[in-house]
Amino acid sequence: MSRRPKIEEALKRVESRYELVHAAIKRTLQILEEGEDFFVRTEEGLVKKTFKAIEDIAEGKVKVIRREEENK
Repeated sequence: MSRRPKIEEALKRVESRYELVHAAIKRTLQILEEGEDFFVRTEEGLVKKTFKAIEDIAEGKVKVIRREEENK
């Protein structure tokens, strides 16, 4: 059985599920720029880039910046 992404942990770092979806999409696109494969090699093995994006948000490896914060 495969691991599930830490969605509950990621939701603690954003204001809503909607914001998590947008942040995960943006992070996935950043990861896709690093290579054309749909998987990333981690300690656990191959992981989908979408899964890795949610994990990065949950672990605080990336910061979600809201538009209001950008203009300050």
